[in-house]
Amino acid sequence: MMTWWYIRVAKRAPFTNVMTILAFQPFSGASGDMIVGSLIDLGADASTVQESMEAAANVKVEIHKVIKSGIRATQVNVVAEEKPLAYRELINVLRSCKLNSRIVADANAIFEIIANAEAVTHGVKKDELKFHKIGAQDAIADIVGACTAVSLLNVDSIFTTPIFVGGGSLETDHGLLPIPAPATAAILSKHHLITRGGPVEGELLTPTGAAILAFFTGTSDVFLPQMTIERVGYGAGFRDLPHSNVLRATLGQSDDGLLRDDVQVLETNVDDVTGEVLGNLIEGLLEIGALDVAIIPTTGKKSRTGHLIQVIARPADSHRLIKKIIEETGSLGVRIMPTRHRLIALRRSEAVTVRICSEFHTISVKIATDQHGTVLNVAAEFGEAAKLAKRLGIPVKHVIRVAEQEAWAQLNTSKHD
Repeated sequence: MMTWWYIRVAKRAPFTNVMTILAFQPFSGASGDMIVGSLIDLGADASTVQESMEAAANVKVEIHKVIKSGIRATQVNVVAEEKPLAYRELINVLRSCKLNSRIVADANAIFEIIANAEAVTHGVKKDELKFHKIGAQDAIADIVGACTAVSLLNVDSIFTTPIFVGGGSLETDHGLLPIPAPATAAILSKHHLITRGGPVEGELLTPTGAAILAFFTGTSDVFLPQMTIERVGYGAGFRDLPHSNVLRATLGQSDDGLLRDDVQVLETNVDDVTGEVLGNLIEGLLEIGALDVAIIPTTGKKSRTGHLIQVIARPADSHRLIKKIIEETGSLGVRIMPTRHRLIALRRSEAVTVRICSEFHTISVKIATDQHGTVLNVAAEFGEAAKLAKRLGIPVKHVIRVAEQEAWAQLNTSKHD
């Protein structure tokens, strides 16, 4: 798995800067059949998907068009016997089906997500799990169908907006429990997907739907990514709700070629912290994982001067960084901005040899490219340039200019070779 946000990067034709993006909008939750239906509606070949589903499990698959509160959508109905399966039995079923190895591997990975969530929830080992609904033949068919449809669409990156999970409580074998169901909640927690309650009572997001989205997208954001929309598809759920019970999938193109890096912004205001403490805080935060730290002068209530501490961090590091901020500054609270993302370039470091003051010297340069290999920027390592400039008794800007010019010359030469 990789990428922008999950994202699997497919092998595409060379010399193109265009990326194909698949975006889900689960405003009415998601289930396995809704995901498959949305992808078929988007353009995945229905007969191929149906054949894969029926080859993987002992099921009968029916695909047809329906109207849900005025929205025309594709509904996938899987008819199967409800048969509990042990975890190893389920894996063996997948391995024995005669399907593309990539589809089988993806399906196995999705069931692994479900199994891990169930094992954590119930405090048992995976080999001791006995799946019921999520391990039945229809769930196998749904997951294989989703994997097949994604492979047919041949996308570069997959994305989801916040997932509505429903509300209220759910009757389970363990009694009445809040929505989302325990396994679903465990999947969402592990994979850092943004969720929202509602918009109606009842379960809108199933463990199977959560696992498929977690595997293919890996993360979510409030807004759709920048892209040119080409097609829109809808997968219908079976419940009749006050709103359109459908999952929307969008296929589009983006030519930025940049990588997506998921971050959170941490902020707090302080008005009684010295510059020495703030300087020490910057170093401490960077040492334990902060991606960037900014200290911004502010004027607060009663015209008191102060500072805004702003930290860019990966979601997994946020709690550790917040604790550090509170310990060092005495702040009583740190704001976590909604999970967002930044677009970044690929970066690598290379050494160039330059002639300065009649001598040859080696200096490291950072080279930034997009995913297609197009060079966006070249920057000399300042620390190395500064040391060389001091030793030679010349301005550091001269060393930087010579190093960057040599790097660009070498890159242009290799481009034309």
